[in-house]
Amino acid sequence: MKTDLKNSKSHLAGLSARERNILSTLMLTNSKVLFTSVVSERLGLQSEETNKILSRLAKKGWLNRIKRGAYIFVPIESSSVDPFPEEVWQIAMDVFKPCYLSGWTSAEHWDLTEQIFNTVMVFTSAPQRKSNHKIAGINYKTRQVNENRLFGIKQVWINNNQILIADIHKTVVDILDAPEIGGGGQHSLKVAKNYWTSSNVDTELILSYADIIKRGTLYKRIGYSAEKYGNVTDDWLDLIKSKISRGISNFDSGGSKKGKIDLKWSLRINVPNLE
Repeated sequence: MKTDLKNSKSHLAGLSARERNILSTLMLTNSKVLFTSVVSERLGLQSEETNKILSRLAKKGWLNRIKRGAYIFVPIESSSVDPFPEEVWQIAMDVFKPCYLSGWTSAEHWDLTEQIFNTVMVFTSAPQRKSNHKIAGINYKTRQVNENRLFGIKQVWINNNQILIADIHKTVVDILDAPEIGGGGQHSLKVAKNYWTSSNVDTELILSYADIIKRGTLYKRIGYSAEKYGNVTDDWLDLIKSKISRGISNFDSGGSKKGKIDLKWSLRINVPNLE
């Protein structure tokens, strides 16, 4: 981010010399989210004084308060307080850490869907009081999981910032485990179909990921979608089938209670046929 403040944002309220120095110092950290506690330590100030400084900078239009004790920079080149598109994922990494992006967000990234979602899907092991968040005008949805679910992750670099996102195989596993984070049952099945008909299929990796989660309904959805759309061996399908849970499960856990039952996979297909 640019640090030449003299000729920038001339339409915004002016800064005192101290505020200018503080803002320049904070910009040099390359942090996308400024937490009061971290800023206090860096500047050697008491938290109360830091809160006042950050609040003044927000009132003057240089920062945007996204939640209590957390601010982001307002883009210098922008007259809006909304973050640039490339910063949206970076903000998630800071606000919800430890976390990674998955669901429909990673499905978009790996070209498993052409549908555009206006909410960023985040898996986090940090405690969450709610699942829906609005930060600087951007919608985020969080799914709280245990730390052992933070696997199958790829590193993507944006403006020298590390973004953690589910790899293509973990994307499919996460979505089949919870179709609601894939955009619902029908869209999740379409994502699975696009995976199984692609050149990226890795049945052993899919199985190893599912074995970490160990959920019977997940095995059902994997087996059903792989048999229907993929080119997999009977031995692999038999192995998957040996791991399914008893009883009839819905493909779309939040969908209709009606639908044809696939007896092999003990799965009610309560989503429209994609063929």
